[in-house]
Amino acid sequence: MNSSPRAAAADATLPPSGPRGPEQRGLQEMTLAFDDNKRAAIVLGQYDQNLAHIERRLNVIAAVNGNHLTLKGSRDAVDRARRTLDMLYEQAKAGRSFTTGDVDGALQEAALQGQLFPSRGEGAKPSFEQIATRKRGPVKARNAAQDAYLRALKRNELVFAEGPAGTGKTWLAVGHAVQLMEQGQAERLILSRPAVEAGERLGFLPGDMKEKVDPYLRPIYDALHDFMEGRIIERGLQTGQIEVAPLAFMRGRTLSNAVILLDEAQNTTSMQMKMFLTRLGEGSRMIVTGDPTQIDLPPGQKSGLTEAVSLLSTVEGVGHAAFGHADVVRHDLVRRIVKAYEDAGGAHQARGG
Repeated sequence: MNSSPRAAAADATLPPSGPRGPEQRGLQEMTLAFDDNKRAAIVLGQYDQNLAHIERRLNVIAAVNGNHLTLKGSRDAVDRARRTLDMLYEQAKAGRSFTTGDVDGALQEAALQGQLFPSRGEGAKPSFEQIATRKRGPVKARNAAQDAYLRALKRNELVFAEGPAGTGKTWLAVGHAVQLMEQGQAERLILSRPAVEAGERLGFLPGDMKEKVDPYLRPIYDALHDFMEGRIIERGLQTGQIEVAPLAFMRGRTLSNAVILLDEAQNTTSMQMKMFLTRLGEGSRMIVTGDPTQIDLPPGQKSGLTEAVSLLSTVEGVGHAAFGHADVVRHDLVRRIVKAYEDAGGAHQARGG
């Protein structure tokens, strides 16, 4: 094994210990050696929490002895654990620390290695797409759905992203938009979101336009501050390089050389969505995100997001990314909560409710 941590010993098949079922066959033991204890500590996490997470996810047993790590489990699980640790170690070399979500991302990427492009040989390992901004640095997709989303953003001028909260669809869209601006591929970033009320009665709220819509756009602002310095954001808002515009005020405009992000798009009407999509001007990109399970429109009114996804599914230049509960990266408990609601909704439909 050429990369670090390196295999310090050849794979060894575990000796039999009593009767074994099919699920117990093909077990192996592998010892890895880290050449830098400080980086190894970053990879393993505080109190070895990252390693414990890998053990739970892959059903392997791991034992640390100095700078050596022994893995025991099925052949596939041990190999995937080794590839995961390889990736995390390479990231540690760049001085990065890890969250549980980063570990999950490495686990997902390791699962795809050897499955994609097998004809290209062992040396051609697939890697998840990433975005990079000056403040944040490289940010890699954490699962196959995020990887497909980033690839769609790079290929298409209009991308729809549907999925539950916590899947990173808005956060990655903002990061991609900032990257395009920093690379000179876009001159402006335009942020829009429908107000909770379909009629968008913003006139009754106090303050100027920015102050009226700020509460609705707070999640986008939070993402923006993750990827850009605060002083640059403030300057961009003052100069118009970053623009906050409620959906109702998009009518009649042509938006050129810009990245336009529409968040919470499940709460747009059919007419609002058509109006928004036809604002696309030369040299611009549009990203439309939303969760079809959280529509706040009046009963019986069709969501512009679900209608647009259906109508434009075969149109050239339009991409679509779909996320499910398994793709939630915010917190593992959020993943389980979303799944419980999805299961309850499915049971309700099955009963004809």
